[in-house]
Amino acid sequence: MIREYIATFHSHFGAMRFQKAKLKEGNNAQLQPVPRDLSSSCGTAVHFFQDDKGSSNSFHITNPDGEIEQVVEIVGKGYKICYSELD
Repeated sequence: MIREYIATFHSHFGAMRFQKAKLKEGNNAQLQPVPRDLSSSCGTAVHFFQDDKGSSNSFHITNPDGEIEQVVEIVGKGYKICYSELD
């Protein structure tokens, strides 16, 4: 099943680096403004789609540079947090 996500970042550079990595993996990923109800950080988010390969637990994110603020899955008209630096 293809799932839809938004990732927010501390810097524009982090967003661009994440987008490039997702595109290299073969995922559709586009830069966009951060939805106001998600963050007030750098203002740039990455909207991307990823195949969960049939498992609801297959989403895994690494944040070695500390650039990612959070990753949320778009569920209906809301969001489900998949990764947060506060966790």
